[in-house]
Amino acid sequence: MSTAVNTPGGDPVRRVPDAERRDRLVLRQALHPANRADDAVAAARAMTVLHATEAASVHLAVAARTDGPGPDEVDRALYEDRTLVKQLAMRRTLFAFPRDLLPAALGSAAARVAAEQRRLIARDARAHGLASDGEAWLAAARRAVLERLAGSEPMSAQQLREELPELAGRVVTSPGKSYGGSFPIAPRVLTLLGAEGLLVRGPNAGPWQVGRPTWTLMSSWLGEQPEPLAPADGYAELVRRWLFTFGPGTVEDVQWWLGSTKTAVREALAALAAVPVGLDTGDVGWLLPDDLEPVERLEPAAALLPTLDPTTMGWKGRSFYLDPAHVSLLFDTNGNAGNTAWWGGRIVGTWVQDEDAVVRVVPAPGARLPRAARAALDREARRLTTWVDGVRVSNVYASRLMRGVPLP
Repeated sequence: MSTAVNTPGGDPVRRVPDAERRDRLVLRQALHPANRADDAVAAARAMTVLHATEAASVHLAVAARTDGPGPDEVDRALYEDRTLVKQLAMRRTLFAFPRDLLPAALGSAAARVAAEQRRLIARDARAHGLASDGEAWLAAARRAVLERLAGSEPMSAQQLREELPELAGRVVTSPGKSYGGSFPIAPRVLTLLGAEGLLVRGPNAGPWQVGRPTWTLMSSWLGEQPEPLAPADGYAELVRRWLFTFGPGTVEDVQWWLGSTKTAVREALAALAAVPVGLDTGDVGWLLPDDLEPVERLEPAAALLPTLDPTTMGWKGRSFYLDPAHVSLLFDTNGNAGNTAWWGGRIVGTWVQDEDAVVRVVPAPGARLPRAARAALDREARRLTTWVDGVRVSNVYASRLMRGVPLP
């Protein structure tokens, strides 16, 4: 049994090889049949949070990590029990949070996003002629939304825009770009109020695989208004959970995931008394002080993860689980991952659905898959086909391998 402890000089106390990092990934993130989560909330806790940019990703991430819950049970956690709550936070990204983690996010990562969005919306309101005083325009728009939703049923962004003249107006973004154009400013105001923890995405007006959010007051949705933690305490709690789920990781890994400054990361690591360990890359990674022992070894297992899954997106440095030659096939130019197929803690390809919603695994070019891996991936494909029950999932962030684009 290891007796590693933090050294006075701060040198790495031991080396954590890539193989052990993959073991930790599979074990901690409920990606092994012997270690799956019991329900949707347990699956989210295993990952710290679940990515929710694509509505279906929350449900499919749960499907990969559990044996029981179907889409209706995930919806129940999100919209009835409200034990999972969608919140804009790290990197201006939407996540499904376990409810008890909201105060930490609201006081740190979400507050950072909100401050930046307030500045940008006020600037754009002024620059695009909505008002000569952008800050005053935004204050009036925020007030109108909060007053309209007080005591109201949840409403869509379109309903609010149609009812509230304070939300009128459009802004032009990224002229000349394929993703640019003229867009209503109202959704940005709602997004800001969500980052501030005043609004929350309520019932989904579409089926589980399609995101059609409605908006409501967070205090009404949860029956209380979560009290944000102080920024330092909030960052420390987020980093604590990240280290258990994803550790060891570098300062750069944590900074990328948080969308924060290195200073905030280093202060959180110090507050947690995190311990340095050596990585095969030659970098220094970090672990919690009570999590230094090697984890148990598990037999290799297969997993099929959805677009923007938190495992795929958990680190900035991905060489220990991703062949660099496959990055352009599995990620877009902005670093967004499509569906991924995993074997033994490594990404080995992707998965797609045919017209009948049958799931098929597509290995990455050059991926060496033993017979056991192919059989296990096929079993996961059959399991997922049964889980989606005839529903075809569209992907905004479909990768080149998903689209069948050949190598250059």
